[in-house]
Amino acid sequence: MSIDLEQIDELRKRANVSYEDAKNALEQNEGNLIKSLIYLEKQNKIKPDDKPCNDNTFFKNVKSLIKKGNETKLIIKKNDNVVLNICVTLAVIIAISAAPIVIVGLILAVITNHKIRIVKKNNEDSQVNKIFDKVSVVVNKVTTKINEELKTE
Repeated sequence: MSIDLEQIDELRKRANVSYEDAKNALEQNEGNLIKSLIYLEKQNKIKPDDKPCNDNTFFKNVKSLIKKGNETKLIIKKNDNVVLNICVTLAVIIAISAAPIVIVGLILAVITNHKIRIVKKNNEDSQVNKIFDKVSVVVNKVTTKINEELKTE
């Protein structure tokens, strides 16, 4: 029986062996792919895939998210003075580990008229900034009204 390149490639793909090993295994087993795989397995010639675990799509997605988070900044300003400038990845880690403190801090920042911005790599504004702006406007109106009522009393 003649062995063709397609059979050798298929065996190489399945067993991760050299061309020579694949050809010899197929010749020893009359071109039978299954018998050749068993033969190579008994000879301890089947090698594990060279792909590291980080080739997994899950890890690629996580890596991509972390990269985007590192390139995106959370900036808190008060009258054009930067109070806080950190990457979003760090902000998320802090928010997860100290959620109550972060929530109180954000509320205080909004009440004291600090501007919260999410700035992408190319200094692009994020869609979230529109929401931050709307919240700031509402909170400013409320705090102004409260201050006016306190002054009249």
